[in-house]
Amino acid sequence: MQPDLERELIRKCKAGDSRFYEPLVRAYEPAGLRLAVAMMGNAEDAEDALQEAFIKTYDTLSRFDLRRPFGPWFFQILRNQCRDMLRSRKAKFKVEALDEKLHERPADGERGPERTRQRNAARETLWQGLEQIGTEHREILVLKELEGFRYNEIAQILEIPEGTVASRLYHARHALREALVGMNAEYP
Repeated sequence: MQPDLERELIRKCKAGDSRFYEPLVRAYEPAGLRLAVAMMGNAEDAEDALQEAFIKTYDTLSRFDLRRPFGPWFFQILRNQCRDMLRSRKAKFKVEALDEKLHERPADGERGPERTRQRNAARETLWQGLEQIGTEHREILVLKELEGFRYNEIAQILEIPEGTVASRLYHARHALREALVGMNAEYP
């Protein structure tokens, strides 16, 4: 979503018109669900966390600084919601069959049953590898590699210095590589 449009929607929400919140929800729902699944371990808990995060975000919009980007602020709320739920439920990470909406990513132009099968197999292998590494590694990989956040945005979301982002990414990539090698999966 364009930053100017995003700010205008937030302005209207702050002015009391809640119907302008829905486009923000739709824009951030797919990426939010991917991050929540990476943290929560299953789609059902992830959807609960995401819903709660959207509610908390709306309830605190009055405190949002329009000069800052919305995405990192929202993902920080989502991350905190996931952590709260994990603490309260003592949830254990276990990847379940992921709902199709979790995979709403832009198509790469190649279509056909064989390419679809290959992509699904690669996606399943990736999630199995992510299941084997720690939450801290999973969340930073999802933010950078799946969602494409920049280092400064990840630093905001995770509330860590940018240099720490680089270090954690290095260790997370190494941990994922080791997990995939241990599964006898191909790793580029």
